[in-house]
Amino acid sequence: MGFFLETLFGGLMAGMLYSLIALGFVLIFKASGVFNFAQGAMVLFSALAMARFAEWFPKLLGLDSKLLANLLAFGAAMAVMVALAWLIERLVLGRLVNQEGITLLMATLGIAYFLDGFGQTVFGSDIYKIDVGMPKDPIFLFESLFQGGVLINQEDLAAALIAAALVALLSAFFQYTATGRALRAVADDHQAAQSIGIPLGRIWVIVWSVAGFAALVAGIIWGSKLGVQFSLSLVALKALPVVILGGLTSVPGAILGGLIIGVGEKLSEVYIGPMLGGGIEIWFAYVLALVFLLVRPQGLFGEKIIDRV
Repeated sequence: MGFFLETLFGGLMAGMLYSLIALGFVLIFKASGVFNFAQGAMVLFSALAMARFAEWFPKLLGLDSKLLANLLAFGAAMAVMVALAWLIERLVLGRLVNQEGITLLMATLGIAYFLDGFGQTVFGSDIYKIDVGMPKDPIFLFESLFQGGVLINQEDLAAALIAAALVALLSAFFQYTATGRALRAVADDHQAAQSIGIPLGRIWVIVWSVAGFAALVAGIIWGSKLGVQFSLSLVALKALPVVILGGLTSVPGAILGGLIIGVGEKLSEVYIGPMLGGGIEIWFAYVLALVFLLVRPQGLFGEKIIDRV
């Protein structure tokens, strides 16, 4: 039972990180109808900015405090993501209002490849380290209930708690604030939202900035665990099956989808992987997403789209 709980907790903690990245997809799709294929590149780009700023600021400003350097680096990286959101709205989305979905998808693909190349040009292509003081040593829990207890990685636990808090914060922002209601109105009908005075351009800048914030936090967490390298954008794309499973328009779906995929891939790798030779964790999420596309394309909580002619 202890080993099962270790695997289960590991899956839940990984699932919260998937949910955090998936929220970026959901927020942008709800507000603009754009499936943002660049979200993975945004995670990588923001993590690169954070890692490099954390290296540069102590040298440029003569800082001795790692905490202060990390705070300044976080602020600077967030400013970069807000500026990026403004440029995307000005140069791309603002010029493609009411265009076909495939046009917007191709635009986000272009943004993704640009960010990959631009990030390498500005920040370099080495593997960088992010050290924000997250605990690394494992701990044993529930020793009184199970022999030997349950081994939990403190870094994974801290990352999951941070991701859970941010997911709850973003969900509350989207549901209960005036800006969140404006985002939902824009998602329902761009032209109707504009007719009642909702500034479409400003809303898009806000939602891309919020998605950039989610990408930055996810990038810091993954970068602390794995190092900041260009495979990070591929890890972030694990959120694609999450939004397919939960529904492109559902914030709760992104949360539940992330947890299902996180737990499912861990349990299948541990209990089914030895019988099949391993590697299930790599493709489990995508096969599950394919099954949902065949059976329930809108996902668990997504809205079924009906075209009337």
